[in-house]
Amino acid sequence: MKILVINCGSSSLKFQLIDSESEAVICKGLCERIGIDGSRIVYTPAGKDKITKEEPMPDHNKAIEMVIEALTNENDGVVKLEEIGAVGHRIVHGGEKFTKSVVIDDEVIKAIEEVSDLAPLHNPANLIGIRACQKVMPGVPMVAVFDTAFHQTMPQEAYLYGLPYSYYEKYGIRRYGFHGTSHSYVSKRAAEILGKDIKDLKIIVCHLGNGASISAVKDGKCIDTSMGLTPLEGLIMGTRTGDIDPSVVEFIMKKENSTVADVTNLLNKKSGVYGLSNNLSSDFRDLEDAYLKGDEGAKRAVDAFTYRVAKYIGSYTAAMGGVDVICFTAGVGENSGFTRGLICQRLSFLGAAVDAEANKVRGEEKTISAADSKVLLMVVPTNEELAIARDTYELCK
Repeated sequence: MKILVINCGSSSLKFQLIDSESEAVICKGLCERIGIDGSRIVYTPAGKDKITKEEPMPDHNKAIEMVIEALTNENDGVVKLEEIGAVGHRIVHGGEKFTKSVVIDDEVIKAIEEVSDLAPLHNPANLIGIRACQKVMPGVPMVAVFDTAFHQTMPQEAYLYGLPYSYYEKYGIRRYGFHGTSHSYVSKRAAEILGKDIKDLKIIVCHLGNGASISAVKDGKCIDTSMGLTPLEGLIMGTRTGDIDPSVVEFIMKKENSTVADVTNLLNKKSGVYGLSNNLSSDFRDLEDAYLKGDEGAKRAVDAFTYRVAKYIGSYTAAMGGVDVICFTAGVGENSGFTRGLICQRLSFLGAAVDAEANKVRGEEKTISAADSKVLLMVVPTNEELAIARDTYELCK
């Protein structure tokens, strides 16, 4: 079965066409600037050069049409439309309604709409992608794969906030967690690489990129994760503050005579390592270069980031009563031996030790712990699209 994986944003649409049998990527691409001047589609058929086409995309319906045209056209297409057996959609927030992936029907769409106030920037765009695909590919089965689903195994003690319980009952205010598809894939893949049953392992997954989160996986289930009601909580990130005293919001509003919207924008888009580095960059590659040149802002930002990662690893080790494997994944986790090394220096209390040569790896599956390390340290590249395709295939085969 050929499975189309769709990841729909407010003005963008990522896609991959995957063969369910070989799990090979047949084609992947991106629609950019949907509804904005200068829109274009960029895609790469397997074994061929990247192709770019600039064309107005007033909405996601047009974007989906262009994706289908790119995949099926006579010149550089890779599939016939009738060969696309199913579509898997990444949905950011499923609230408590969805603990696993589901085939999309009217009831599922309604339920996604009902929790959209928990992810107002993401769920509406995800729904637009679903409806656009239904319009262009009527009758093709579609599956919703939720970022939050993997974390729904957290116990109440981990997901509740110290608020009046009525706020949870009325509004569902609790920790949900995100990047769940990545955390699920990486923890399972680590167990496969090691040839062990995931139920026999205590795994900490560090999904480190511009958006960053950590999860504790015990007996194959997530028991805690760093992101909360929204992706703002947890680690210091590219432009997000991570954990912060809520009173800071009121304090800044009074000092700066600003609104809640102003401060929310500050916390999400102007903070994190970007803000800590005096706006040097939110890109960890830039920060690494500047750090090695002695830039104080870069050092301040990177040190704060690596400290927070190590602190979460320590707390999750306590939550699980130990740790067997620590996995690094996503853009920074997979590619920056420098950042991994700084984090692991802070984990000597666990007996964790890095093999300096092995830690030079970029974007490949590899054990990077030294022979005498008491904890296995691994780089496991994430593959959220493949995870979505697998779930979609299982539900539609």
